Amino acid sequence: MHHGRAKVAGFLAAASIAAGAAGPARATPAGTAAAAPPVPAVRRAAAATAPLPPGQARSTHAPYAAGDCGACHRSADRASPGPLRHASVNAGCLECHEEMREVMARKLKHAPAVRSCTTCHNPHDGAGPSLLAAPVAELCARCHPGVAAQAAAAPMKHAPVTEGRACASCHDPHAARHEALLIAPAFELCVGCHSKDGMTAADGRTMLNMRRWLEENPVWHEPVRERDCAACHRTHGGDHPRLLVADLPDKLYAPYDRRSYALCFGCHNDRLVSEAETTAFTRFRDGARNLHAVHVNRERGLACRACHDAHASRQERHVRDSVAYGSGGYVLKLGFTRTASGGSCAKACHEAKAYVAR
Repeated sequence: MHHGRAKVAGFLAAASIAAGAAGPARATPAGTAAAAPPVPAVRRAAAATAPLPPGQARSTHAPYAAGDCGACHRSADRASPGPLRHASVNAGCLECHEEMREVMARKLKHAPAVRSCTTCHNPHDGAGPSLLAAPVAELCARCHPGVAAQAAAAPMKHAPVTEGRACASCHDPHAARHEALLIAPAFELCVGCHSKDGMTAADGRTMLNMRRWLEENPVWHEPVRERDCAACHRTHGGDHPRLLVADLPDKLYAPYDRRSYALCFGCHNDRLVSEAETTAFTRFRDGARNLHAVHVNRERGLACRACHDAHASRQERHVRDSVAYGSGGYVLKLGFTRTASGGSCAKACHEAKAYVAR
């Protein structure tokens, strides 16, 4: 099985956000995007348009604050402003908010934004910033309860989903040029955030400055080469450390169980570890003796991460130069050298040894 299946699974939730309650915009024969069809009333989550009670507003629309009801309504009388001056809510909004015309001209449109700005914004004053009727995550959850439930229930949280701008950290709530209404290509979003020194994971471990790591290590793992972080990581929250989509030992040593390596064996044939002898499933062997099985398939086996980097390395087969050993900051050099007929390891985990894959 290829990691493309994981990609589909990883993006299903994100795609539901892109589609909005009604599904994605439809391409017309001319290549333009048509508005998504109306959604059933049960899925609608329109914001209330009446002004909020005193003291509850966090943001106020300038014309309303100035008492200029005539900016949007046919009458300037605040007590009886009458109907809107424009044929639709959006036409009135875009008359002043000209910058949004360019945004809404993008190919991929969010159905609620096409339907009416008041789906999310109160035209008078808002409980949230930017006249939003509620915090961003709460507004999104009204139409996307499945994604919200997944993120809330996930034991491993993804900070961009739960903090700051929440869903808007990665998605444009109006319209976008990238799949799933992402504000940039998915890979650039991930690497853009994971490009800082000193970031820590939920378990307290220091995280890689991924941009620098990829620049310094030219041999990229296939999912990384395809710029597909979702092949291995959940974007909204997950059940496994590091938001992984399946099991993988998090320690350097682990008793071998095929199920605990579900992430790797989603793409790689498990026989490269399970077969004691082989001439087909791996070149890490001495003759027919499978050296993957020797190292991994045992009660205190080495996990994949002991020798391989899942993102990138300087050597073929993603073999590491070194690996963190223990919690004291010691870095163990692997000393692996690949040869035309096999390879060798310098003294590190054991005495220097060489092998020939005949």
